[in-house]
Amino acid sequence: MNRIKSITILGFLFLAVSCHQEKLVKSISSPNSINTVEFNLSSSGTPYYLVKHNNNTIIDTSSLGFEFEDQPAMKNGLKILGTSKNTLNETWEMPWGEQLNVNNHYTEMVVQLEETKVPRRQVNVYFRAYDDGIAFRYEFPEQKNLSEALISEENTQFNLIGDHTVWWIPGDWDIYEHLYSTTKFTKIKAKAKANHENLASTYIPENAVNTPVTMKTEDGLYLSFHEASLVDYSGMTLKIDPENTSMTSNLVGSENQDYKVKRTLPFHTPWRTIQIADRAGDLIESKLIVNLNEPNKLADISWFKPTKYTGIWWEMHLGKSTWDYGMTQDMGTWTNDGNAHGRHGATTENAKAFIDFSAKNNIGGVLVEGWNTGWEHWIGFEDREGVFDFVTSYPDYDLEEVVRYGKEKGVELIMHHETSAATETYEKQQDTAYALMQSLGIHSVKTGYVGKILPKGEYHHGQYMVNHYNNTVIKAAKYQVAINAHEPIKATGLRRTYPNTISREGLRGQEFNAWASDGGNPPEHLPIVAFTRMLAGPIDFTPGIFNIKFNEYKKNNQVNTTIAQQLALYVVIYSPVQMAADLIEHYEGNPAFQFIKDVGVDWQETKVLNGEIGDFVTIARKERNSENWFVGGITDENSREVTINFDFLDDNRTYIASMYRDADDSHYETNPIAIEIEQMEIKKGMSKKIKMNEGGGFAISLMEKNKGVGIK
Repeated sequence: MNRIKSITILGFLFLAVSCHQEKLVKSISSPNSINTVEFNLSSSGTPYYLVKHNNNTIIDTSSLGFEFEDQPAMKNGLKILGTSKNTLNETWEMPWGEQLNVNNHYTEMVVQLEETKVPRRQVNVYFRAYDDGIAFRYEFPEQKNLSEALISEENTQFNLIGDHTVWWIPGDWDIYEHLYSTTKFTKIKAKAKANHENLASTYIPENAVNTPVTMKTEDGLYLSFHEASLVDYSGMTLKIDPENTSMTSNLVGSENQDYKVKRTLPFHTPWRTIQIADRAGDLIESKLIVNLNEPNKLADISWFKPTKYTGIWWEMHLGKSTWDYGMTQDMGTWTNDGNAHGRHGATTENAKAFIDFSAKNNIGGVLVEGWNTGWEHWIGFEDREGVFDFVTSYPDYDLEEVVRYGKEKGVELIMHHETSAATETYEKQQDTAYALMQSLGIHSVKTGYVGKILPKGEYHHGQYMVNHYNNTVIKAAKYQVAINAHEPIKATGLRRTYPNTISREGLRGQEFNAWASDGGNPPEHLPIVAFTRMLAGPIDFTPGIFNIKFNEYKKNNQVNTTIAQQLALYVVIYSPVQMAADLIEHYEGNPAFQFIKDVGVDWQETKVLNGEIGDFVTIARKERNSENWFVGGITDENSREVTINFDFLDDNRTYIASMYRDADDSHYETNPIAIEIEQMEIKKGMSKKIKMNEGGGFAISLMEKNKGVGIK
């Protein structure tokens, strides 16, 4: 009898608490009500949220909180001071990008929280609900009892509702250049990816993943977790709890202090984002990440023009030439140190040859790597500060003459600054280096950060380097210089705020095909990248390799695609700067090169026609300032047939379609350069079945017939 009474009393207490909590529940829904965020406090004052899609819970009760280095944690004992809601529906224009106009439509809720006990610290949580996902971030307002925050950890939780299929790379604090793994959530073993033989260095302290990390539920819903507007904060990895199918934010730290973020109040954190899609392609079409960033702060960006480029780069990875000059400088003169090899790639003569080729083939830029002094001592040395000089050329490269010759031919030089991760050396020289570029009319630079970060103890993805990368972009803008960063911090949509942030690496790129001992990038790599890394922003992947096998240089390596897929990548993998990466001699006389000459690089509209993560994807893009459309499709190691419906084309127009597809007998291993090229007339409403062979793809240019284009 007493036992039954106890249960009854407990049940009553639970009901009372539940009713009290329901009164506290605060929620918002996206404009079309498809996504909902609910916020509440537990009985102990712990803030938590959950997310629903079509009224079904997709992120279960997940707690929020902070740990500090010098004061108590802030994760319970909180009360709601107040809430406010608002909506925004605006359209803004991309100065360059995947589309011209972007709709930014959301519902926002701000929850003001305060501790119930002294010191009564305050924190606000901003939630935004979009039709393509949700986002939230923290704000520490100005307050009497807290002036500086030393954050040792941000405990943001994401409780999943099942053992989803996940496409992931480990939460490496230094490198994003891992191959993606495809596993169930409970099978993620990130620390097993440490000390990879093809990576210079790895640091994976937890069983965590880097973002964007993309998942598919058993019900066929697609989720991708990332962050937006990463400014003056540490990059976020997500620590895996397989037993509870949960992830918790795990910030990148430093060996130089115990805290991971140091901020003076007031400040706000980056947005924590969840893209939500019923169709895989909707993840790619989503503009959630850029919408969460502040508007353009540069105003005029007309000095940067999206472009294709060639250059002195791939030949170094093949071993045809080298970055270093092969001699050392002594007392202002160049002397032979016994290792001069005569294979330096960045010569005036070689650069002019690429300029000539680019000018002849509708390509606007030429990248030259290895032009400046320091390459003899840039890697393998612990003390790399002071090694590189970003204004002094090697003796066989005349920078001013190359620039003059390029202008004569209508081709702009793309500068290269490899820092060897010696950040203080680069910061000291930035003004001088960017001023030199400005004086020569050079408007873009590819930066690099190969190696362990200097000063020692810092990591590529910690707060110190987040600030370095962002400050570099801001300083470069003053000299009308755009940054294409390699070995970067992750893209988080800051290209909206600073559109001179044009592209970046941040993934396992094309060069791994030339020298990696594990066989290079497998065919599934790019069909995964399109739904993971590409969701963060533009990728400088350097497509267009025609000499797939390159037996002349590397008999044990090859690109694991067909030549048709290499063409398709100019449409599938987005960047406002796209390299025709192969050697000149591999393009000349090849009819497939016509697609690279024709394809656009700046887009008015983008549509994902079909796709499944890791299997295949087809994307159509309409070029800005023309009526031309381009379509690219790629597949993994499996052949497959797709049907392309041309419903995306404009009404009442006839297009001449030039199709570059896998030949019947093509295969990425046995016959990768076999390609079929055909032309046909296409109108809106028509459809066509296209077969992609193993590791293959197709590319289509669609040009309006009455614009002087006809079938040849």
